[in-house]
Amino acid sequence: MAASKSTASAGAKGSAPTSALDAALAQIDRQFGKGSIMRLGDETRPPVEVIPTGSVALDVALGIGGLPRGRIVEVYGPESSGKTTVALHAVASAQRNGGIAAFIDAEHALDPEYAKKLGVDTDALLVSQPDTGEQALEIADMLVRSGALDIIVIDSVAALVPKAEIEGEMGDSHVGLQARLMSQALRKLTGALSSTGTTAIFINQLREKIGVFFGSPETTTGGKALKFYASVRMDIRRIETLKTGTDAVGNRTRVKVVKNKMAPPFKQAEFDILYGEGISREGGLIDLGVEHGIVRKSGAWFTYEGDQLGQGKENARQFLKDNPDLAVDIEHKILRTLGVGAYAQEPESADVDSAAADGLGEDEFLDEDVPATI
Repeated sequence: MAASKSTASAGAKGSAPTSALDAALAQIDRQFGKGSIMRLGDETRPPVEVIPTGSVALDVALGIGGLPRGRIVEVYGPESSGKTTVALHAVASAQRNGGIAAFIDAEHALDPEYAKKLGVDTDALLVSQPDTGEQALEIADMLVRSGALDIIVIDSVAALVPKAEIEGEMGDSHVGLQARLMSQALRKLTGALSSTGTTAIFINQLREKIGVFFGSPETTTGGKALKFYASVRMDIRRIETLKTGTDAVGNRTRVKVVKNKMAPPFKQAEFDILYGEGISREGGLIDLGVEHGIVRKSGAWFTYEGDQLGQGKENARQFLKDNPDLAVDIEHKILRTLGVGAYAQEPESADVDSAAADGLGEDEFLDEDVPATI
C-alpha cells in the first residue's frame, strides 16, 4: 500500500512540471505569436543556405560552400588585398541567383565599371553614399527589415564616422564613439538579418596597436562588437604579384577563415585576382583539381578525364573559360569529392548504406573521415 502511494505521488510530481511547462508554452504562443518558442528536435533543420563567393577554394575553406545567409560576415585585411573584390563577387553571385543586393559605400570609392567587370548588375544594385555612420547603419537596418534583400555590403567600418565627429573640430577627442555606434547597430541588425535571411558583409581595415612587443600588433577598427556578432571572419592577404613577362597582371591572394560558426575554422584558401577581371574562377578550379587528383598535371600539360586542357596554367585557364560546361563539371566534381555545399550529406549517407549492406553493427561503423562541425 505504501509503495503504491509513493508511486502515485511521484507520478503527480512528474506531471506537474510538464503541465506547468505546457501552460507556459501556450501563454508564450498567445502573447508573442506561434513559433516564438519550440523544441529543437520538433522539425528537421534544412541545410544552411549560402551565397557562393566566386572562388571555389574559398567556398571549400568556408566548409558550407559559400557565405551563410542570415549572418554577419567580416572581411578585413591590408590595403589593396582584395576585400571589396571578394564582396562584389558575392554580390554578383546573389544577383545571378535572382537576389537583390545593396552596397553602402561609406568610403565613397565604389567603381561602377570595375563592379560591372566582376559580373555585378550595376543597373539593379542599390547604392548609398551616406554622410554619417548613423545614417549608413540606419539605411542598412531599413533595407534589411524590408525583407527584400539577399545581401548587403558595408564598405567600410572604418569610414562609418559618427555625426558628432563630423560636426566637431579637427583634433577633438571622441573616445569610443564609433565602437558604441557599432555595438548598438549590430544589436539591432542581428535579429533582422536572421529573420529575413539577409547576409551582411562588413569590410574592415587594419590598424596597429602601440606598444605591443609580443604577438601581432594588428587590430581592426570599430571596437570589439563586430568580432563577437560575426559568424564568419576572413583575413585577406596579398602574397604574390602575378606577372606576364615584366607586366603585373594580378595578385595571388590568401584568405584565412579566422572565425567560423558554421564549420571548422582556420581553413585557408589561395586564389588569383586578375586586374580588371577579379577572382579567376577557372584558375582556382585548376589549382584545386590538381591538389585533389581530379585534374592531372604532367609536366606543363593539364588533362581532365583524358582531355587535354592546355600547356601551362594560363592556356588551361583560357580553355576552361572558353568551355564553361567543362568548368562546371570540374567544379561539381571537386565539391562532390570534398563533400561541400549541396554534396555535404552524400558521402555520409553513402557510407551508412554500404555499412548496412555489409551488416556492420553500430559499434563497428565509425565515420572518422567526416569532420565534426561547430
